[in-house]
This record gives sequence, structure tokens and C-alpha cells, in this order.
Amino acid sequence: MKTITSVATAAIISLALLAGTAEAQERAEWSLAIHGGAGVIERADLSPEQDAAYRAALSTALEAGAAVLRSGGSALDAVQAAIQLMEDDPLFNAGRGAVFTAAGANELDAAVMDGTDLNLGAVAGVTRTRHPVALARAVMEQSPHVMLIGQGADAFAVEQNLEQVDPSWFFTERRWRGLVSALEAQGLPVPERPAGAPSAEAQANLPAPPLNERKFGTVGAVALDSEGRLAAATSTGGMTAKRWGRVGDVPVIGAGTYASNIDGCAVSATGSGEYFIRATVARDICARTAGGAGLQSAADAEIAQVGELGGDGGVIALDIEGNAVFSLNTSGMYRGAVSSAAEARVAIYGDED
Repeated sequence: MKTITSVATAAIISLALLAGTAEAQERAEWSLAIHGGAGVIERADLSPEQDAAYRAALSTALEAGAAVLRSGGSALDAVQAAIQLMEDDPLFNAGRGAVFTAAGANELDAAVMDGTDLNLGAVAGVTRTRHPVALARAVMEQSPHVMLIGQGADAFAVEQNLEQVDPSWFFTERRWRGLVSALEAQGLPVPERPAGAPSAEAQANLPAPPLNERKFGTVGAVALDSEGRLAAATSTGGMTAKRWGRVGDVPVIGAGTYASNIDGCAVSATGSGEYFIRATVARDICARTAGGAGLQSAADAEIAQVGELGGDGGVIALDIEGNAVFSLNTSGMYRGAVSSAAEARVAIYGDED
């Protein structure tokens, strides 16, 4: 941990990359950073087995993206590869393992952005597409639009031959129990268990972190490839017991996701989305760096603003030199980084370097 600064209601934890400070780091030919959500994540909340499960999942996703970059692949392919693994992992609030709406459904959001030409794609309220990040990329590359929602987004996915699944694919007992607890606490009715949902016994072998792990499990990745191209992508199941078709910051380009080679910056965010939208966090970090601010100070300033507004969360950010930083105002964030100049490292708690 490099610095801890108290700003208004938020304690900003700045980490100039797990592999060393941005100033001291050798210029990387390629670089990748990922996150799996930020929030109240204390050592006492995770058993040694749960801690190990998260670190293993982060390491696997990190290596998937690194393998693409190591072989000369694109930043876009790298962020998609890393995120798709996390979308399939029930540990994270994205894809399989997503939280439930108040109506008992999983509604998924994702976004991807190409920093070389500012092209982008986003989806919201997806219910049948196995990998929402792949659908977001298809919107970017195969449609004239930048955002599709709900049934229309899933219909477009079918046209693009993207894998479709029954909604029960996304169901996990852990998230269902979390919904029931949240609705009961709010005095709201609990919907019937979704049709086709597996029994609790059928998922007994899945990792089961504690239900009181209060975090934002959005997943994200930022990458720089050997051709100097930047990309960012983010995917989420949103917030537990959300209502009225709520959409957070993830698919709102400039709030939860942004990449620009012009600004020399790529960002993916995780947290209380309403506040990240209000602060236009991802775009503003890149604008600050384009104006001459250091990447770490730019990220810290935006997270400080989120805290001042009353929000929690964190960001990963990457510059054109391959330097990656993390900033958060919570006690932890699942995260990792690797580059051609530094070995892979993963971390969970805020006081880890």
C-alpha cells in the first residue's frame, strides 16, 4: 500500500500497481490489470479456503488475458478473454453468479471500448446470453449502435451466433439467499424460486463465500497490447434486489468503462454505480491524465469525488506506458496485474501491495 489519504467521507487507498510503483516500473510492451469487485472485504470475513479460491480465480483470469497479449494478440481480445472466465465463475457478480433483481431474475450488463478509435459497445438487462462481454463487443463491431438492452440485445446475440443459455444457468444458491435476505429486510415480497433453478444440494460443491460479504462484484479488465492499443471492458449483474429495470454505471461509457489512446488511458470501475455515473469517473480519469496529471493521482481524485457524493468502490486504470494503478475507498478489492515487465500478482485486501 503506497498511501492512505482521508478525503471527506472516503479513505482512498492508492496502489501504484501490485508489481511496483508506476515511477519505478520498466516500460512494458504489454500490460493487463483486472478486478473482481470492491467493497467491505475483511480478512475476518473470508476463510483460508475462500481467500484461496478468490486468488486462484483471479490468477486464472489474469493468465487468460496475459496469454493473449504474450502471443501478440490484441488488447480487446485480452480483456474479453479475462472477463469471460470471470463471467463463468460463480464467485463473481457477473454472468453465472450474478445477483438477482427483486423479481427473482438475473439481468446482466457489460461494456467494451477500443481505445484506438473510441469505438464501443454496451448491453444492459441481458438474460440469456452466456457472455455479456462478448455481446457488447458484437454490438461494437457488428452493429451501427453503441448500446442495446433487454430482449433486443439477446435477440441480436442470437443473430450473431453467440451462446445462449437458459436463465437458470446464471442461478447460484448463494445469490438467491442474498436476495431473500435483502427483500425480507426491506419488507418486500420474495418471488418464487426461478423455474429450472438447481437445488441447493446440486450446488453444494460450488465455492460459498459468506453472505455478509458486502461488496460490488462487478468484474473488469484493462489492457495494453504490443501494438500500443488500449482497451477496457466491464461486466456485472448489478445490485441485489434492484427494481424498475435499474441500470448502473457499467454500460454507461465514461462512467464505469472508458479507453482512449488519445488520452493514453483505460479504466474499469466497480462500486455504487449511481455515484460513478454522477461523477463520470472513467472518462474523467482519462481527461485528468491527458491534462498532465499522474495516473494514480487522477484515479485517487475521482474516487475521492465518489466518496464525497456518498458512494463506495474502486477503479483499475492503465496508461500508454503499461503502468497500472488501483484506487479504492473500501477495505478491499479483488484485483490483479501482470505485464511483460512484471510477474503476475493478485490481491484482495486494501493493505496489500
